[in-house]
Amino acid sequence: MRKIAFLRSVRIQRADPYIQQAVRGLAADGIEAGLFHTSGTAGDDDFPGHRQRLDRGVTPRELADAVAAWGADAAVSISLPCENALRDAATKALLDAAGIPTVMTPLAATMLLVDKWETKQLCKQAGLLVPDGFRVDSDLLAGRGLPVPGYRDALRVQAGRIGYPLMSKPVWDSTSMGIRTLRSPADLDAFLAPGPGPSPASESAVVSTVVEQVVEGDLCSVDIVGRPGSYRVLPLCWTGRAGAEPVFTFADLRWCGPRAEADAAFAEVARTLVDFCATMGVHGSVNVDMIYTGGRFVILEINPRIGGATTLSCAASGTNTFTSLARMARGLPLTGGTAQRTGWAIEFLAGEGLPPAVLTALRRRVRVVTAHELVIDGASHGDIVVITLAEGEEDRTVKSLTELHEATGFPAADVLRKISSLLNR
Repeated sequence: MRKIAFLRSVRIQRADPYIQQAVRGLAADGIEAGLFHTSGTAGDDDFPGHRQRLDRGVTPRELADAVAAWGADAAVSISLPCENALRDAATKALLDAAGIPTVMTPLAATMLLVDKWETKQLCKQAGLLVPDGFRVDSDLLAGRGLPVPGYRDALRVQAGRIGYPLMSKPVWDSTSMGIRTLRSPADLDAFLAPGPGPSPASESAVVSTVVEQVVEGDLCSVDIVGRPGSYRVLPLCWTGRAGAEPVFTFADLRWCGPRAEADAAFAEVARTLVDFCATMGVHGSVNVDMIYTGGRFVILEINPRIGGATTLSCAASGTNTFTSLARMARGLPLTGGTAQRTGWAIEFLAGEGLPPAVLTALRRRVRVVTAHELVIDGASHGDIVVITLAEGEEDRTVKSLTELHEATGFPAADVLRKISSLLNR
């Protein structure tokens, strides 16, 4: 093996520093890494290997041809969100057929997992808890195809059975986009009403959605990496609070750390998820979004890709997901089971333009895993920072951050308060 291609659809900086570690590990073994990406820019510090920027609308065939033209012996998908995972799954089918094995869940399974309604049915079949809900079909609402005069009334009956409030989310979308709260029958009627426009395609403003009960609790996610027969379950990452109002994915403190009761409750769920991955033929990484409530885990999504909290789980466990995926591309064995957490990892938004002098001062006081600009769909959300600490260092870390805040105003008062509350539980 001489060359491994990495397929990427968002800025590579979000994978810092673990993608660089994986690439340098390959280079030490005489293997060149190549980055085929469709967003952002990348320099030697971001990806120390071959880099090729492709158009955001690149087709699976064009992507496969670019990888093959470079002379790749294998490829790895590290794309997100789900629409790009689907692109890479189609690319995998083409590359596999060309003799370039690609680490990515096969297309048939990926197409099921990127569809939130299909995922819900698969989870129920596997014995996993999911919110009660129903599917809303945009074609039936718009009268496209078979006319079903009672369709809206059927949906109203379903909603009444579950009870309000309800939450609607597109069957196809990611990163909390397109979520809408339906608090009453009047909200549902407005949601189901035909939209403006003269053409059949615009007769309904609604895209196909999943409408489901609102589950309140703590949002969390877990990454599972591997292939049938060998899956590695990374530590739980806590990402905010779930309720009736949709929230921005990165709005709250995100962290990975000790939570004994939840960790114990998750053990059986983890075993079920591993069996689920084996049944689906997952090959690579999946990210599972959940709500922890009443001592139970309710599954929201199982995304056939790396997750938005992958850096957190790597930082808290010493497990490099990108290295694991590269090992799979090389046909090397993986360590299965549950990755043990080695300490705390905490991620928070740092505001616009974190001054270099402040970042230097932060690095003197705590262990900084990464600090970079967070860009989603071309929009900047300021800088995002991940820090780590060992258990037993909680008081010292709070003291250090408090001193930094008093001297510089960083981290912001609300962020410091949340970190202090978390570490002083």
